[in-house]
Amino acid sequence: MRNILVIEDSPLVLKILEHMFRKETGFQPIFCATMDEAQVMLETSAQLFFAAIVDLNLPDAPDGEIVDVVMSYHLPCIVLSGTYNEQRRDQMLLKGVVDYVLKESQHSYEYVFRLLHRLESNSTVKILIAEDSDATRHYIRHVLTPQRFQILEACDGDEALRILNEQPDIDLLLVDHSMPGICGFDLVKLLRQKLKRHELIILGLSADTKGSLSAKFIKHGADDFLRKPFCPEELNCRVMSTLERRDLLRALKKAAQYDVLTGLNNRRSFYEHSQQLLQQARSDGRALSVAMLDLDFFKRINDEHGHASGDAALAGFSRALSSAFPSALLGRLGGEEFAMLSQQDAATLSDTLDQLRTHCAGLKYAIGAPPLSFSAGIYHGPPDDLESLLHHADRRLYQAKSQGRGRNCWQ
Repeated sequence: MRNILVIEDSPLVLKILEHMFRKETGFQPIFCATMDEAQVMLETSAQLFFAAIVDLNLPDAPDGEIVDVVMSYHLPCIVLSGTYNEQRRDQMLLKGVVDYVLKESQHSYEYVFRLLHRLESNSTVKILIAEDSDATRHYIRHVLTPQRFQILEACDGDEALRILNEQPDIDLLLVDHSMPGICGFDLVKLLRQKLKRHELIILGLSADTKGSLSAKFIKHGADDFLRKPFCPEELNCRVMSTLERRDLLRALKKAAQYDVLTGLNNRRSFYEHSQQLLQQARSDGRALSVAMLDLDFFKRINDEHGHASGDAALAGFSRALSSAFPSALLGRLGGEEFAMLSQQDAATLSDTLDQLRTHCAGLKYAIGAPPLSFSAGIYHGPPDDLESLLHHADRRLYQAKSQGRGRNCWQ
């Protein structure tokens, strides 16, 4: 739970914020109506707060004095204002506030919560600024630092490429069009040959006035483009929107690959990953083990204890299975049916499954529900096509069930 200091005196705004905080289980608001109240709170408990939402005009601080107080505690500060003043906005952004938001509509308050969520995730986001101008690099760093990013710098294209090779976990590259060494265009082309858009976000920068420059940058593989000079808000908005698009793309990819309930590979993903492992095993001349697993009497759990209990059984079994076989390829093929592809031999796999069975018998997944049990069929042999391997394992699973369930068959 993240504590958010809210310094606001408007009853209407407070009502809106209270309503929105009730829907945000990850944030806990602490409300103050004056600068004096906020100062007491900060003096005693500043370290407990994650960020602050601050009204620019308070009864005892009509000229935004509260912003300096909050920022003196190095607390990320989101400013709210009822009126737009461009000079005041620029002053606030140069001070290093997270953003300056007008109290215009419901969308404005939703944007505030988008900022809070981004602040949560930004601490893990690495941004590389590739720019030969010291002043521009300093300006970009100054704008992005309040957002809690990890920021790296490169003064030319060659240094940027070296840093990217050394730190492949960089999320976003801000790259100038014209730099010594490898120019921005060539660097983008080079990077896009090996890195997809969900692996590295690229924002092009240039002071060139040519209208076609932005299109050229994007056609070369950049995700977006900023023309210098740009205001802090534009930079923050472009960075935030591209990161949100990246996160959405990753979420969609994950949803397409993994079973929502168990977190294991779904059928399609299991088959796709299996082909890679089979091809590698054929190249190495190795045999593989395939196991088919099925929860025992699963229909009875659903019928007698409800589908929520059945879901809890599936989720609990999947966690235990993943823990027992961390290096194996695991998948939920459907219902209570699971599959595994492993380099272990059948005897070793069977022994580990027996240990897993003992562990599962002690899992508490629903009140009054029977001990969790499963049957397994294991086949160890040459890495032929996956359907053939699964068929051999499925026949052994049928034998395990016909012999009384709660056991492995592999011979």
